[in-house]
Amino acid sequence: MPLKWKRVWISDEIYESVGVFDVDGDGTADIVSGAYWYKGPDFRNKYFIGEVKRFGEWFDDFSTIPMDINGDGRLDYITGGWFGGILRWRENPTDPTKPWPEHIIAETGSIETTRAWDIDGDGVPEIIPNTPPMREVKIFKLKTDAAGRGTGAFDCHTAFVFPEGQSQGHGLGCGDIAGNGRMDIVLRAGWLEAPLHPMKETWLWHPEFDLGCASVPIIVTDVNGDGVNEIIVGQAHGYGLDWYEQKITDGQRLWIKHPIDPFNAQYHDMMWADIDGDRMCELVTGKRHRAHAGNDPGEWDDYGIYYFKWNGESFSKQVIEYGPIGDTKGCGIHFTLADLRNTGRLDLVVAGKDGLFVYYNEGI
Repeated sequence: MPLKWKRVWISDEIYESVGVFDVDGDGTADIVSGAYWYKGPDFRNKYFIGEVKRFGEWFDDFSTIPMDINGDGRLDYITGGWFGGILRWRENPTDPTKPWPEHIIAETGSIETTRAWDIDGDGVPEIIPNTPPMREVKIFKLKTDAAGRGTGAFDCHTAFVFPEGQSQGHGLGCGDIAGNGRMDIVLRAGWLEAPLHPMKETWLWHPEFDLGCASVPIIVTDVNGDGVNEIIVGQAHGYGLDWYEQKITDGQRLWIKHPIDPFNAQYHDMMWADIDGDRMCELVTGKRHRAHAGNDPGEWDDYGIYYFKWNGESFSKQVIEYGPIGDTKGCGIHFTLADLRNTGRLDLVVAGKDGLFVYYNEGI
């Protein structure tokens, strides 16, 4: 049986990234998106964080990654954008209803979006921006004090530099491809194998595929239960959603492409999580509305949000929301899943140029 969902409007703001975390320390999850945060549990009280620069239809705010960066016990968040080319963090002040100071982490070049993974296995996630035009693949690690608290500063390690005339491209994922327990990095045209000391050494490039204009993230997981990880990738600015089966024959690694949904476009963001409580993960994703201001293939098609369930042989599609533009909702560039009502079920929080909404997971 498919899950049932209850859609609730939060705001008409058109920021494309959203995060969920306890902003004010009251034990209740709040929503953070763009220039505002919304106090839980009903998200009706709205507080100003700070101005976000606008460039045409876009705001320079392409991620919302919560982290206690300065070690004061309050969760801050990391963002950055294409137009400013700067990785930044917003500091949660003593009174979070007041404006949040902004701090520069690094000038990185144009950021498609940013994600966080624990690269070195120390329990603290590292920050990796996808900067498609750049040759350098950079990892940012939070500096901590002797007690393990954040200091407000980051170390930067350049994992790999592409040759002149090449770049990292559109798309970013992370997971164990090599099968040695380390966190490798997946990019559009191949993957970077993590060395023994990932924050000190150069990573090894494997140019084994071309994923097109790939999603962020690219999911790395063992789809078919064969003991090796596969990759799941959407076309962020065109049609298609696929998984690539990893096969190793006579020491050679091959990638076999399997379609999931070739008929819908702009699969830019996705999450791999157990949303129905059966201890198996589902693929949650959807179409990013007006990703390139109406100029992408399939931009004017009907659109929506979906989840795909692995049935042992292929993915079965279930609709969370679907319909014509103006009547429905799509995904932004950074959505999130969180249990907002302590039901044990993950709810969906989605921003975008078509507004900010919560989809409450009502179960089966």
